[in-house]
Amino acid sequence: MIYNWFKIFIYHLKQNKLFSFLNVLGLSIGIAGVIFAILYWNNENAYNRWNSEKENSYMVLNKIGITGDIWASCSIPFGNTCKATIPEIEQISFMNTWYNDGVIKFGSKKIIAKKITVSDNGFFDMFPFPIIKGAKKNILKEKNSAAISEEQAKLLFADEDPIGKIITYDNKSYVIKSVYQIISPSSIEPEYVFGDIVRENDLNSWGNFSYGLMIKIKKNADPEAVLKKMQNVNFVNRTLKDAKESGQTVEQYVKENGEITVIIDQLEKSRLHGTKSSGGRNFPEGDGNLQLLYIMVGLSILILVLSLVNYINLATASAIKRAKEVGVRKIVGASKSQIISQFIFETAIVVVLSILFALAIVEISLPYYNTFLKKTLILNGSEFYLQLIFIFVLVIGLAGIFPAIYISNFETLKVLKGNFSRSKSGIWIRNSMLIFQFGIAAFFIIGALIVNSQVNYMMNKDLGFSGSQVIRVAFNYDDYKTKGGKYYTTKQEILKIPGVENVSTFAGTLGYSTNSSSGFTHNGMFVQPRNVEMDFDFLEMMKIKVVKGRNLSPKYASDTINNWLINEACVKALGLKNPINTVITSGFSDGGSDGLKFKVVGVVKDFHITGLQNKVPPMVFVNMKTLKTYNFQNILVKVSPNNLTETLAKLKTYFEKNVNQDYPFFYEFVNKGFAKTYEEQVKQKDLFFILNLVVIVIAIFGLFALASFSMERRLKEIAIRKTLGAETDVLLKELSKQYIVFCLLGFAIGIVPAYILLQKWLENFAFRINISVIPFSIALVSLLILTLLIVLAKAYQVTKIDVLKYLKYE
Repeated sequence: MIYNWFKIFIYHLKQNKLFSFLNVLGLSIGIAGVIFAILYWNNENAYNRWNSEKENSYMVLNKIGITGDIWASCSIPFGNTCKATIPEIEQISFMNTWYNDGVIKFGSKKIIAKKITVSDNGFFDMFPFPIIKGAKKNILKEKNSAAISEEQAKLLFADEDPIGKIITYDNKSYVIKSVYQIISPSSIEPEYVFGDIVRENDLNSWGNFSYGLMIKIKKNADPEAVLKKMQNVNFVNRTLKDAKESGQTVEQYVKENGEITVIIDQLEKSRLHGTKSSGGRNFPEGDGNLQLLYIMVGLSILILVLSLVNYINLATASAIKRAKEVGVRKIVGASKSQIISQFIFETAIVVVLSILFALAIVEISLPYYNTFLKKTLILNGSEFYLQLIFIFVLVIGLAGIFPAIYISNFETLKVLKGNFSRSKSGIWIRNSMLIFQFGIAAFFIIGALIVNSQVNYMMNKDLGFSGSQVIRVAFNYDDYKTKGGKYYTTKQEILKIPGVENVSTFAGTLGYSTNSSSGFTHNGMFVQPRNVEMDFDFLEMMKIKVVKGRNLSPKYASDTINNWLINEACVKALGLKNPINTVITSGFSDGGSDGLKFKVVGVVKDFHITGLQNKVPPMVFVNMKTLKTYNFQNILVKVSPNNLTETLAKLKTYFEKNVNQDYPFFYEFVNKGFAKTYEEQVKQKDLFFILNLVVIVIAIFGLFALASFSMERRLKEIAIRKTLGAETDVLLKELSKQYIVFCLLGFAIGIVPAYILLQKWLENFAFRINISVIPFSIALVSLLILTLLIVLAKAYQVTKIDVLKYLKYE
């Protein structure tokens, strides 16, 4: 029986080659989209799954003051007090929540490592990577101890035993205590872990939020109870104490300054569902983009649904050609269940072929997909194969059962009389599905247009600065005591290079904020501004305007002592009507006490220090010599577009020879660097564009196939109309008008979810477009043109039939 079913399937496959191909291709595209989404979903949800401590380990964040900035960092005394006073906390660990890169030296050998972190002895309690060699406990107990990954150990030591060897990093020597194996994916995957994080002068500094903090609580402890106790630690040691020192009640102090709110994120959920810090990432490997994940999964499911609708439409429409076969089989004794089983069997073969084609599509496209997501996804794993089997069963169930039941219900007598092809059985279902296809196509076209408009708006918006021909050059100079002097020497020397027009710097990166922030209160108004520690000509070089007062200048000695600038956002936050010459007690420290006083000498026009997803924050601008921290990592160099290659070559030679011979020369154009802040949105634009093409192709398949079958059913009607003198244009109008109606109905269905979901998407941006009628109009016109092109082309072909061929048997 199975063999006969297979022979019948092959026969019909040969008889309907085009529609069989469209069936397989349409399903393949839909299944491929779901496979891509599954691979991404599996990877994002696999983070830290290996970690046996993921349920008990928590990242500690702080929401600071009235401004509500969230920092993935804490102070040393806060962490130590929590550990000492909260019995539910089993272990704490201070660690960098970012990676450093640097030169690792062993004897005469050196390696530039990209993933270096610094921590204390609690690191391997939070991230228990398997220890391959060396100590398994108290690995980082001593400050000069280090642990190294298995891969780096092979690169640095080859076949030598690394345990006990001394390596150099950041002008310090460390003894390797352990070699560990990195398990991916993890929120942190360091190549080196150095045990030298806590600085002695920070042990009692409650206001120094410079340390990442993780806690591990006991297995049966209630995290909410722990959180309340941690909040109380802050209240007693910060809020209560500061209110008392300021001579205010707690209520008054909180009203003016806000309160520090502690947040804890479980490691198991932190990747996708954790609280995002104001810096954008809580762990070195970054946070997952839950919105992009939902978008990809949702859109891939929509495409699969579209493919299934397309398949069901084709299957039920082509069933007309098999009506007599079903009728004859029923006459010779075939039961309804046998007919259903046969057509489900045929669907299973189509689905198997579709999955094979889908896997081929995914395998070919995977390198591009990995580049798009910055991942290394592979088609492997027991979980993936189980999901593939589930897709197989689901698709057969959704695509096969309805057509099989529809075909098995053919009326034998009507079929054998030859009247079935003229009946309207099933047409309303196919038409409803076609309308649904138009709705999905409308959704994708509108979505692509709005996302594209938002991204173009971000790319073309005036940022308040000009990064044209300005490059950011990494200043890898390790001696912090002489860093300022080295910078000024370097500046004077590279200004002599032909093609270099100006040189400056500031402590931060345009697009990714500044390196520090210090809160202060003025006239009862609390702000937490970004600190822009800069060279004198930074604003002028970047064409950032000073709208009131003047810029900082070396002409005024006080500009390196107690003068500063504030931006318009800071003026507004403080409610200052006449900001010039206002004296403000800052949050800066001179090393002994807090609260240095500064006079405002100018107001800087707001510019985008961070991406367009965020509002422009309050900022204060102070010259580097004032604080003498020299907390910058890059030098900004304005270069002439003429002979740029030669200028860059000379800069490269100078930096590698005179700044740090261990590091290669690295530069990046500022505009290009800022563009990375909306990289995710560009991805979403590209994703919508690709999926839009896929949806339109599938919709074309469905429309072409359904129009073909519909018009073939009306061939005798067309022949009669032509005999009675109907003109071709009248026939074309008659044959196409129903599809225009279907297109309009589908568009009406698609615009509602498109508007709601895209409005929700735009809420992620502080600076965004307003949704207008233009994308909806373009989508409607595009759908109408596409529909008319396909339907009229097929209708014109049908009107050219040989009339006698279809009338001679009547």
